[in-house]
Parts: sequence; C-alpha cells; structure tokens
Amino acid sequence: MEKEILFQRVHNMIISSAKKPKYTALSTVKIADLFGVKPDVIENMLQELINEGRLQKSKLNDPPNYEIYSLP
Repeated sequence: MEKEILFQRVHNMIISSAKKPKYTALSTVKIADLFGVKPDVIENMLQELINEGRLQKSKLNDPPNYEIYSLP
C-alpha cells in the first residue's frame, strides 16, 4: 500500500465534500478493506500524512464527535 495513493483518495474525498469548511470523516476499517490491508496500516499512514503536514485531524465538537480530516 502506497502512502501517496491513500493521500490522493483522502484528498479527493475532502475536495468532493459538500461541507464548509471542507472535511471528511473516515472509516479506517472500510478504507483498509478497499485496499486489502489491515486497519492499523491505514491508521499509521494517516498519522504519517498528519505529521508531514499534508492532512489535519480534528474532532467534531457536536455529537457524534467524529474524528475528521481536512487539508491544511
């Protein structure tokens, strides 16, 4: 699994979001299933993208308090 392919998928999900500001809530289990890898691999790659400054992670203040991802 390549980190760049994951970033492109997440980037497209954020860009196509109808929300303002643009963000998306991700299910690492569903993404892992699509790519045929374990969820912890996806979680580690997402964390690497956050550490590199390519993604931002936050939490919604209102219920259901999803973890959301946005572009910097």
